[in-house]
Amino acid sequence: LDIDLVVGPAMGGVIVSYELGRQLGKETVFTERKNNIMELRRGFEVKPGARIIIAEDVVTTGKSTIETKKVLEGLGGNVIGVACIANRTKDDIGMPIYSAIDIDIQVYESDDCPLCNDGKIDLVKPGSREFKDNK
Repeated sequence: LDIDLVVGPAMGGVIVSYELGRQLGKETVFTERKNNIMELRRGFEVKPGARIIIAEDVVTTGKSTIETKKVLEGLGGNVIGVACIANRTKDDIGMPIYSAIDIDIQVYESDDCPLCNDGKIDLVKPGSREFKDNK
């Protein structure tokens, strides 16, 4: 792919994007949340018309990737897809996904999770996205 910039959503995409950019000889930056909103910060810039690949460790729901795409396109960038190590989503996230592996893992809502309901494993919220109700 002809790209100008590699962007990783923090946290999981930071190391992956850095290494992909290093391998391709391309500039790498990252987005991060401030007050629960994805932003490009720290003096990072996107040149209008820049062809961008988003790099992730795992795409699960695609929410962070979609949020990052929205930020980059709002700055005039042209997101051409997402490169990831593992793709877990079955949903169309509005861009091509280039993954090293596609993984089909059974996912449960917290009320339906057999491991959670048997009381042997505590339910823990991973990730950086804050929710009003962290069950």
